Amino acid sequence: MKRLNRFLYMMGGMNALSSVMAVVVGLLAGFIILLFSDPSQAVAGFVTILTGGFSDMFSIGMVLYYATSIILTGLSVGFAMKTGLFNIGASGQFTFGMYAAILAGVHLEFLPAFARCAAALICGILAGAIWGLLPGMLKALRNVHEVISCIMMNYIGMYLVNHLIGVTGVYDLFRNMTVRVPDDANLPSLGLNALFSSVNEHGGIRNSSVGSGIIISILVCIIIYIVLEKTKFGYELKSCGYNQEAARYAGINEKSGVILSMTIAGGLAGLGGALIALSGTGKGITVVDVLAGEGFQGIPIALLGLSNPLGIIFSGTLIGYFTQSGFLLQRHGFAPEIIEIIISVIIYFSALALLLKGFISFLLRERKEALVSEPGINAAGDGAGGDGEAPGDVADDGGSGEAPGDAADDGGSGEAPGDAADDGGSGETPDLRGASSERGDD
Repeated sequence: MKRLNRFLYMMGGMNALSSVMAVVVGLLAGFIILLFSDPSQAVAGFVTILTGGFSDMFSIGMVLYYATSIILTGLSVGFAMKTGLFNIGASGQFTFGMYAAILAGVHLEFLPAFARCAAALICGILAGAIWGLLPGMLKALRNVHEVISCIMMNYIGMYLVNHLIGVTGVYDLFRNMTVRVPDDANLPSLGLNALFSSVNEHGGIRNSSVGSGIIISILVCIIIYIVLEKTKFGYELKSCGYNQEAARYAGINEKSGVILSMTIAGGLAGLGGALIALSGTGKGITVVDVLAGEGFQGIPIALLGLSNPLGIIFSGTLIGYFTQSGFLLQRHGFAPEIIEIIISVIIYFSALALLLKGFISFLLRERKEALVSEPGINAAGDGAGGDGEAPGDVADDGGSGEAPGDAADDGGSGEAPGDAADDGGSGETPDLRGASSERGDD
């Protein structure tokens, strides 16, 4: 029991378990929807959702393609959460980054192919960063809550981009969307689209849409993880998020921390838009009054990944996996829109990850209390139970946030066994066994 508790509390297993439970609950809800839609095909459809993304190499490639942009929008939201902010404006930042990349890719014809692609990526990052900078400045300088300002910036960005598309020469009238970016301005595929390909029913080769964008997304996640966990700059940003007053007392400029955090978060979302615009698939911005869904998908991805940049890689890939599996539901007579409902349910339940984490902690605490209250089990008896603990380990009251039973083995004081029985009164830990032997001698 102690080893399980140590894993859950000290190895991050509690966080991972809560996210897995959220996904499982969402999938069960999706299965119920399939049952109501067509009971005869519900089981086959559900199996397709679970396995469709791995059905062939083409499907795997499409999973990676769908994950490319949403990993970065999830990273944008997760990065802001790590610094104590809620970046709900990833949709507007994504749209502006996508527009800037398309604009640069179309009009910077005088640059060589590689420089043109790099310039388009940089423009996308800068556009998203600017769109994140504004809510950050409002938060730091005027104490305007970032949720309110980000929501407004989403709609301002959507309408402004729709207007700019028509006046900057990147509008395709026949398709009601932006023009295609020239091939020489797109990101190189590095042969990934051909690697993740399959033979169709007519004997032809069907290449997937995945390209080098997925590699860039993963590398950026790793870089952000290193910045947050291994650098002074990342420590200062997280300190501002945990407690701005304490950060100010420690000599950290909390206002610049807020501004930089939102700026970086906006740049990450803008990079996500640039990668999808330069993927070579012809995907562009449709001129409609609808916010980009990729930005809002970043919220559940950050929640499922627990705002950890490495966890966001897996949660973003999971959402991409379900997206690809959904297209295969038509084989069983289901409309492809059903997968949107299922993903929405999973997204909804992903918000319960923290609640599920608290519920699991409650169950473990109840289990510990039940073990302690069983007849014949006391502090000394549990210590002699053969798991290598010091006598009296289970006497820990669990109040410190550590795993149950860890009070006697924290290695901090170097005191004798029996320390867990400390009553907290004097700052010293009496040796209960020594006291009893002295009374016997008397």
